[in-house]
Amino acid sequence: MPPFGVIEAGPDNQSAWVIALPTTKPHFGAAALIALILLTIPATARAAPASTQRDFAGPVDVDGRKLYVECKGTGSPTVVLIAGYRNNAEIWTTPPGPGLTPVFDAVSGFTRVCTYDRPGTILDATHLSRSEPVPMPRTAEAVAYELHDLLDAANIQGPYVLVAHSLGGIFARLYASTYRNDVAGLVLVDAWPEAMPKLLGPEQWAAYLKLSDPAPPGLESYRDLERIDFGAASERMEQEAAQSPLYGLLLFVLSRAKPVALPPNVPAEFSQDAFEAAWRKGQDELAALLPDTRHVIAIESDHYIQLEQPALVTDAVRQVVEAVRDPASWGEHAQ
Repeated sequence: MPPFGVIEAGPDNQSAWVIALPTTKPHFGAAALIALILLTIPATARAAPASTQRDFAGPVDVDGRKLYVECKGTGSPTVVLIAGYRNNAEIWTTPPGPGLTPVFDAVSGFTRVCTYDRPGTILDATHLSRSEPVPMPRTAEAVAYELHDLLDAANIQGPYVLVAHSLGGIFARLYASTYRNDVAGLVLVDAWPEAMPKLLGPEQWAAYLKLSDPAPPGLESYRDLERIDFGAASERMEQEAAQSPLYGLLLFVLSRAKPVALPPNVPAEFSQDAFEAAWRKGQDELAALLPDTRHVIAIESDHYIQLEQPALVTDAVRQVVEAVRDPASWGEHAQ
C-alpha cells in the first residue's frame, strides 16, 4: 500500500477509507453506451505557439493530416487530458451536469490545459471525432507517437502532466516511458490495468472482449470508429513497465467505487463479480507502480469519474501540478 494510503472521496471530496472499479458510458443522463473501460471544425487553422498561451480550438496539421486540439489557460506545467477508448475531447470539455464544472475548464483556472480528439473517437452518436480518420485497428504505441507529434506540431510545450482516463492510461504511460524527459506527472482516472487479461483468466477475458468489442448503439455504420486490441495493448504495457519503470514521476491514481451498469445483451458467461474483483486488484497494482503514489477512491462514481465527480479529478490534477512547481508539497500533502 502506498504510504499515503487509499482514500475514498465522496461528492464533496470528503475522505474515508476503502477501494474501487470500471465501465460503461454515462452520457449526461442519456442511456449508457457499452464501452467497458469505457464534432464541426473550421477549414484550416494552426495552433498558436504555446509561448502566447492564448486559448485555441481547431485542427492542427500533423504529418499531413488534421488533428483537433483545444488549449486554454496559462502556466506551467501543461496538463494534457487523454480520453479513454473511443471517447473524444468532449468527455473533458462538455458540462457534465448542473452545477458541475468540466475538468478542462476547471484546470484552466490554474495552469495551461490541452485536450484533443483521436481519430475515430466520439462523445455520442451525434458528436464524432473532429480529427481526420486513420486506418483501424491501430496500436497503443501508434497513439502515443501521434500524441507526441501533435504536441510538437502545435508547439504545446512541456513539461507535461498527463491526465488519462480508462485505456488512455496505457497511452499516457507508454508516452511517459518513450519521452521520459517530457513528462513530470501522471493522473490515472480509473485507468485500464494491463494485468486485466491475466487477472480475468481466459474464459472471462473472452467474455469481456465479446461484450466490449461491438460498436456502441447508433454507430454500427461508423467505419472510422476507433479499434484497438486491448490484449496487445496490455501485453505491450507489461513489457514497457518491466523495461522502463516510471521512476522520478509524480503519480496519482483515481479509482471508482460503483459497479458498472451492464447492457441487456451481456454474454451469459460474463461474470460482473469476477470483472470487478479483477479491476480492483488492477487498480491497486497501478497504485503500487511508485512508492509515493496517491490513491483515491471516488465513492460516488462509476467509470466516468470526470463526469460524476469532476472536482475530484480537478483536485488530483491540482495536487500534481503544485508538486511539479514545488516538489516538497507532495510530502506535505500526505493524506
